[in-house]
Amino acid sequence: MAGSDTTAAPDTTAAPDTVKILIAGGFGVGKTTMVGSVSEIAPLRTEEPLTVAGLGVDDLAGIEEKRATTVALDFGRISISDDLVLYLFGTPGQQRFWFMWNDLAVGALGAVVLIDVRRPEASFAAVDFFERRGIPFVVGVNGFHGQHPYPPQDVRDALALPEHVPVLLCDARERESCRDVLIALIDRLIAAV
Repeated sequence: MAGSDTTAAPDTTAAPDTVKILIAGGFGVGKTTMVGSVSEIAPLRTEEPLTVAGLGVDDLAGIEEKRATTVALDFGRISISDDLVLYLFGTPGQQRFWFMWNDLAVGALGAVVLIDVRRPEASFAAVDFFERRGIPFVVGVNGFHGQHPYPPQDVRDALALPEHVPVLLCDARERESCRDVLIALIDRLIAAV
C-alpha cells in the first residue's frame, strides 16, 4: 500500500539474548571469588565448609587457609546492555565433583580457565576439558596476594597452549580485572563467528 508505514515498532518486551559462560579451574584457584567480584547480583553460592571427611581426598597443599569449597556451582549475572546478559557459572574444583562439569557445559558458549601459578597442575584438567569439547576459552592467571611471578608467555608455554588462546593476568578479587578477562573471552567468541 502506498503511503502506509510498514515499519514495525521494536518489541520492547522481548527477553534479552543470554550468553552462558563457565568459570572453571582446579580446586582453590579463585572461581567463587571471580564470580562474586564481577556479578551485578548477589551471587548464588553452594559452598560448604571443608570437613574431616575431605582429609586425604582434598589436596590443600598451597591453599592451607581454605575453609570452604563449592559443591555444585556458583552463579552470577552481568548485563552488558538491555538486550545482552552474561550468565556466569562457576564450576566446582575438586575432582570428586568434576562429573558436574558435563551438565554445566551444556549450552555454554565459552569459558574462563583460572590458573593459580603456585599450583598450575590444578588447572590442567580444565584446559583439557574445554579443548576436547571445542569450547572456546581464555586463561586468567589469578595473582594471589596481588603477585604475578610469571609473564603470560611463560604460563602459555607451561600449559602448552596454542597462540590463539588468550592468557591474561588478573586478580579474581577485583571487578575490573575480571571484567577484562571476560571481555577477552567475548572478543574471542565474536572473532570465531
